[in-house]
Amino acid sequence: MRRSFSRRGKRKIASEINVVPFIDVMLVLLVIFMITAPMMNQGVDVDLPQASSKPIDNDTTPLIVSVDRDGQYFLSRDGQDTQVALDSLGDEVRQVLAEHPNTPVMVRGDKNVSYGQVISLMGSLQTAGVPNVGLVSQPGNGN
Repeated sequence: MRRSFSRRGKRKIASEINVVPFIDVMLVLLVIFMITAPMMNQGVDVDLPQASSKPIDNDTTPLIVSVDRDGQYFLSRDGQDTQVALDSLGDEVRQVLAEHPNTPVMVRGDKNVSYGQVISLMGSLQTAGVPNVGLVSQPGNGN
């Protein structure tokens, strides 16, 4: 008795990877990120005063200290804002400058905050050993 061997019963193992599901998942993630990225609120809500001046060119990411309209102080490092008290602000800035001595320090103050709070902030930065402080403003209308 002879057995007949049929090729129908044997399957050849596929040695290729199906990437279509991977592409589908990546496209869905791309759409989700494209929709949610503009909705993300970045930074402290500060209504900056307007001034007509040239923007500065700087290669390093600045350390930004903000004062909002309620008089609360925020420290922004690498895009992350953390609320700090004025008493501990100098220590935080001193620590960042110890790690990265050439980091520029910028102050963002709401135009409705009192002048005294900005001066207190500047004094705290001077006590922390910051040699130069830049002030952030919105571009003016050219007047």
